[in-house]
Amino acid sequence: MRQQMKPNDELKQRILATLRAPGYRPLDRAELAKVLGRVSGVRMGLNQALRELERAGELAVIRKNRYVLPSEADLVTGTLHVHQAGYAFLPREKPGEQDLFISAENTGTAMHGDRVVARVTRDERYARAKSGTGRAEGRIIRILERAHDSIVGTLQQSKNFSYVVPDDPRIVHNVYVNPGKERVGDKVVVRLEPWESRHVNPEGQIIEVLGPSSAPGVDMLSIIRKYHLPTEFPGPVLEEAEQIPETVDPPMFEGREDLRDQFIVTIDPDDARDFDDAINVERMTDGGWQLGVHIADVAAYVKPGSALEREALKRGNSVYLPDRVIPMLPERLSNGVCSLKPDVDRLTHSAFLQFGKDGRAKNCRFARTVIRSARRLTYREAYAFLQARPNDQLSERLHLAWELAALLRRRRFAAGSLDLDFPEVKVRLDEAGKPIRLERIENDESHQLVEEFMLAANEAVARELKNRSIPTVYRVHENPEPERLAEYRDLVLSYHYKAGDLTNRSELQRLLASLAGKPEEQALKIGLLKSLKRARYATQPLGHYGLAKNNYTHFTSPIRRYADLIVHRALAERDQPRRARADVGKISAIAEHISITERVAAEAEI
Repeated sequence: MRQQMKPNDELKQRILATLRAPGYRPLDRAELAKVLGRVSGVRMGLNQALRELERAGELAVIRKNRYVLPSEADLVTGTLHVHQAGYAFLPREKPGEQDLFISAENTGTAMHGDRVVARVTRDERYARAKSGTGRAEGRIIRILERAHDSIVGTLQQSKNFSYVVPDDPRIVHNVYVNPGKERVGDKVVVRLEPWESRHVNPEGQIIEVLGPSSAPGVDMLSIIRKYHLPTEFPGPVLEEAEQIPETVDPPMFEGREDLRDQFIVTIDPDDARDFDDAINVERMTDGGWQLGVHIADVAAYVKPGSALEREALKRGNSVYLPDRVIPMLPERLSNGVCSLKPDVDRLTHSAFLQFGKDGRAKNCRFARTVIRSARRLTYREAYAFLQARPNDQLSERLHLAWELAALLRRRRFAAGSLDLDFPEVKVRLDEAGKPIRLERIENDESHQLVEEFMLAANEAVARELKNRSIPTVYRVHENPEPERLAEYRDLVLSYHYKAGDLTNRSELQRLLASLAGKPEEQALKIGLLKSLKRARYATQPLGHYGLAKNNYTHFTSPIRRYADLIVHRALAERDQPRRARADVGKISAIAEHISITERVAAEAEI
């Protein structure tokens, strides 16, 4: 049965139908209200609907405040990405459309992350005929929403005035300020004043002094303020978390499969405190394998509409900085009842995947479960077991698990998956917060074992939800633009490497293999990543280019990613009537939001 449309959604559909009608001429708000039969008592509903449609890029405002479809006026709405050289790109929000290039002089007063409207000044066909690159260009004509009203930077003084140099190199203008007791070299937070002209630097007011730039801890505090990361949970969220029991009582087992007698383990980094995934592998009688991937059932505790839910959505994900974690969920959940600690009962959502002797997926099923982890392993410990001969139940199970993981890994790369992994480098700090050493974390067999099993579970869940047409978020990585790969090929040739047609996946794999262990490997891999599209969340299964998978989602980390929480709920809904399922429009807005919070986290963590 079709889900009943909300009044606001119905009004939006009527507005868009009016704009799409043959012979439509641009109307202003009052004229639209008359056409739609709106009266003054409900006009605010129209105003809100128009604002939401404009922000979503589904309509645009032109001269004399008249409304049109963006495509009819060569307008594009989106979130601006500014390069530190001053130019910018405006991603198109429809799949397959090319990003719009904005030169520095055409960005106006827009800043990185702002929601803007741009007019297309040169389309792809003209650009291809003129330069052969096919890059569409545009000019910012309106700022719909500022990304932030404050910036972090370093206070400086010239002969005649004081100014703040933003920490973010993509904010290319210094900000004039009138300092009080602040000193030159201090890290400060500046609230921006309205900025009307690009030809005059923006101005602002210092609202917080973080301390001298070189003082211990100021760099981390600067990052937190720069990216507007939350440092505390609101009171109602903590109060709600306190109501959740720290242990799992037997009444909560109802309707779940009891797996507490199975030999299930977790494998995580040495310093991990939240364990949201556990595994076990069994040999089947036909020589194949059954893989169990057991994920913390966060959805059992974080209910729709709750304070915990709203805060988790707002944060979108956890952020991992060198000296702290800014979690998506309060510690009582993330490190407590949702963490799959050994020798305690925990609620989980499990994927049971069967593979033949050749590693080919045969079938799968999913269930709400309860487990009791037999052992908490670090990657170091798991790697040591894999390097030695098996001599007990734990080591035998790990060797069996690696046998399957190695096979899955070989099959994945044979299918075209790209090896874009980098060795992880962790910054180790002393008690004062000063860096004392860098530690290189290799992507060894212990990491690869967990990675392959999580990839397999994510793919299986995505396939299940797609086949059942259940609204959810998918993890998508769209195919790169041929022009960007051609530019990257020129970079590769400048390093004296052979490179054929890089739009051919096998040729790209061959190039990556030839870079292994070379001094320029990291530089050229980073160059490739910049040439590829950024992975994001979407409501359509558009495939994952880097992993060479047609269906992919995120299911395995609901403690630290809101996307996984949505997927868990969708998986639990698969046997519910269609009318009870989540609203696609709402999920689409969430997908856009968590894609942004993920990018913010990634930038903060670099």
